[in-house]
Amino acid sequence: MSTADPRAASSVPAPSKVDPETVTLSGYAVDRLYGPDTVETRDPRDPAKAHPRIGEPGQFPFTRGVHSTMYRSRLWTMRQFAGFGSADDTNRRFKYLLGNAKGTKANTGLSTAFDLPTLMGRDSDDPLSAGEVGRCGVAIDTVEDMHRLYADIPIGEVTVSQTINGPAAVIWAMYLAMARQRGISWSSLGGTLQNDILKEFHSQNEFIYPPEPSVKLVVDTIEFATQHLPKWNSVSISGYHIREAGSTATQELAFTLRDGMEYVEACLKRGLDVDSFGPRLSFFFNSHNEFFEEICKLRAARRIWAKAMRDRFGARQERSWLMRTHVQTAGCSLTEQQPLNNVVRVAYQALAGVLGGCQSLHTDSMDETLGLPTENAVRLALRTQQILAHETGVHRTVDPLGGSWFVEALTDQMEADGDAIIREIDEMGGVVSGIHKGYFRRSIAEASYRFGQEMEAGDRIIVGVNAYPEGNDERAVEILQIPHEVETDQCGRLAAFRRRRDAGRVKSSLDAIRAACRKGENAMPSLVEGADAGCTLGEMVQAMADVYGRYSGGPEW
Repeated sequence: MSTADPRAASSVPAPSKVDPETVTLSGYAVDRLYGPDTVETRDPRDPAKAHPRIGEPGQFPFTRGVHSTMYRSRLWTMRQFAGFGSADDTNRRFKYLLGNAKGTKANTGLSTAFDLPTLMGRDSDDPLSAGEVGRCGVAIDTVEDMHRLYADIPIGEVTVSQTINGPAAVIWAMYLAMARQRGISWSSLGGTLQNDILKEFHSQNEFIYPPEPSVKLVVDTIEFATQHLPKWNSVSISGYHIREAGSTATQELAFTLRDGMEYVEACLKRGLDVDSFGPRLSFFFNSHNEFFEEICKLRAARRIWAKAMRDRFGARQERSWLMRTHVQTAGCSLTEQQPLNNVVRVAYQALAGVLGGCQSLHTDSMDETLGLPTENAVRLALRTQQILAHETGVHRTVDPLGGSWFVEALTDQMEADGDAIIREIDEMGGVVSGIHKGYFRRSIAEASYRFGQEMEAGDRIIVGVNAYPEGNDERAVEILQIPHEVETDQCGRLAAFRRRRDAGRVKSSLDAIRAACRKGENAMPSLVEGADAGCTLGEMVQAMADVYGRYSGGPEW
């Protein structure tokens, strides 16, 4: 395995003709044939050579999977992303998904998408929210909305994932307040808060506060979960959006793991024991079209993370070494042209995620480039996972591609290149320093630019886009429309909620949030009390902004 055009580098290489037959999306030149001499099966950096590089499933360094039996004993969680319109609309979609998953051997989890105002920490009646309420996800302003969102859903039994970052601590506080009001013990709650603010500065732009207090809030949630929610993953360290912004697989691998290391370092500075929170850290990766790269990326990521947690951070418990990951198929790979082709793309990407050893999986709907998914498209996406689980036989043996000379060689190459990028970030002072220097955005932009050039030149074939255009004039799928009444109704509910609440209690709760932030205390207790008192999302976000300020990007941006 050689790197002819190293996409992990931060500088743009000289233009060259790409041969898609021999060069992967990340720029790895693939040899014609691989044999036993191409793979080092033991780790030369380990003097005792106690651990094979490939190893056994469920054993350090977990190249072959985090569990010894993997899907033979338990299938991956089939987690479908849902969120649109009002809390009532999304609640109905949740029940639809749960109903369609009955009879499967896999656990089914709910994954919540929030609308843009919620993602930016703004109430639905904020002037900047106009036209966006309920459009790309569900609108959540109050603890009452949270009750409506999860009405009649046994949240003590069903795991819940919440895709929220900038205002993650506030949304989570509303969820915890809702559970407490329903009489559900926090210790029974299982799920994941995405809460990975660092990747927002790299790629997705849904940040609110400067990087330093933003990381502090992530540590607050990790500490609070460690104390009160033993089944909850308080952060899902996410490469998915880095990849969606245009990075290579290798950049996604390295940037994601180094973001995770930044959180670990911040938790250790807080005084937390690494083994108290390490087992509940989780990850979220993209599964794109380059089939073997996606499989090897996950295998290499487990190896890098296990070594970092054991050797760099001194974790003693094996559970702290495990890189447990959710995988979602690549939304950025889907095309508006010939949308039925997206069904095929998603199926292959899902297979790569499973062969790579994911713990949960989301399959995109074929119509997501056109609008929010329709019920038919969502059901087909879920059926894709169920066919994969029950008809293909991929669950019968652990790591079926392990030992392939090509797979092991590519895993080794991606590990080595990922480690090199991590060292580069270390040398610049860490992730926050790299954000201020513009390193991550520049690297991702350059990789995205290269791919765009290759596609426009026809070196990278995208079926139905730059080749095989027959049928592009046909629109074969329906599009889900969000009526304007969703916004007016939500604003009306919010106004009525404000009239009913205790204004004095709201004011004292917001003052308590500001005080906790000024003193450098963990903000979560005051946020939970604020949610319980009836403070809105926007009010609690602004209370913290009164102390932390709002961030619009550094001078390098």
